[in-house]
Amino acid sequence: MEDHLQNLYEVLSKVEGYVYPNEIELNWSILIVLYPYITGLVAGAFILASLERIFKIKVLKPTYGIALLTAFSFMLVATMPLVSHLGKPLRAYEIMITPHSSSAMAIFGFVYLWYLMVVLFLEIWFDYRRDMVIWGNESTGVKRFLYKLLSLWTTDISPKAVALDDRIGYIVTVIGIPSAFLLHGYVGFIFGSIKANPWWSTVLMPVIFLFSAMVSGIALVMLIYIVLTKVRKQLIDMECLDTIAKYLLYILLIDFALEGLDQIHRIYVAEESFEALHKLVFGKLFYTLFIYQMLIGTVIPLLTLGTLQFYKPKAQIRKLIYTILPLLVLAGIFFMRWNVVIGGQLFSKSFYGYTTFKTGLIGTEGYLMAAAWLIIPFLILSFLLWLLPPWKKIETSHE
Repeated sequence: MEDHLQNLYEVLSKVEGYVYPNEIELNWSILIVLYPYITGLVAGAFILASLERIFKIKVLKPTYGIALLTAFSFMLVATMPLVSHLGKPLRAYEIMITPHSSSAMAIFGFVYLWYLMVVLFLEIWFDYRRDMVIWGNESTGVKRFLYKLLSLWTTDISPKAVALDDRIGYIVTVIGIPSAFLLHGYVGFIFGSIKANPWWSTVLMPVIFLFSAMVSGIALVMLIYIVLTKVRKQLIDMECLDTIAKYLLYILLIDFALEGLDQIHRIYVAEESFEALHKLVFGKLFYTLFIYQMLIGTVIPLLTLGTLQFYKPKAQIRKLIYTILPLLVLAGIFFMRWNVVIGGQLFSKSFYGYTTFKTGLIGTEGYLMAAAWLIIPFLILSFLLWLLPPWKKIETSHE
């Protein structure tokens, strides 16, 4: 009896006002927050790589290989938060063998495979094939076998063959840009198409998700480039960093404008859900929305990056700024995903009550599981950077 009362007390402690019984426990947890966050990093990193490959912005050359490998590493893990969230994850493959054209999730499965296996894998393969042949001839042991295997035991590195690789890789990258838009824009589409939830139901949701993805991916590659250069004890290309910061400013500004436009539209329309959303924003989401997402993750980076366009301090100070700002931006985008996924489940469909999101440290839906799926892509990236170092590729390509 005492255990029953204790459980009842814990449940009721999460409720304010009138909430339907099935709304006390949130259906989507931190793992679902992580899912669009990781896919956003993939899309943003790939788009940064495309700026150098497609739009010939050669100053971004030092980050091209890093961006490509970063996108591939995070793409390998992108679906794992979803799989972990499933009650029976071993059945996840059925979405691919029993396709359903009216299911947005089923369509995503095919978009994911297309983007992972066709776009990212082929672009990396054609970009590195010549170098893998060379490294395979120079290496011994396990590395030699890996290079031979990955290059499919090809040996032709004549100028004609390399030119063909480059031409095919270029075509794959061109195809990959709209594929990246489709990959992450679809995530916003899923949320925006849920008409029953006024916090999600907006036509701007796919566009907001897309631009925030570009922001997070560019910030991540910027941070990884700085850390890798420091670890390798090499000189940082400040012109490259300044250019990345400029594009980060432009896209962050567009993202900020889109989110502001969405909120202004909500205020102007002021539907019957407006009061409930108003209390949600200034109540349970106040810190995560206004402090973490808007102030720390958006306004401070915008003001700092905008100032750097007119006044450039010494290189050492800019390096420090370029190390801190990506961390703020990445945190801000994470809390943007948090506010969308978690925030959209905190208010009742009756608009008269709210619930509270609580989760533990361990378990399939715990913070440690979420942290693991954030750390694993970096481990994969470390392996890929060891196997396919882009800095060595740049050196060999200039011989």
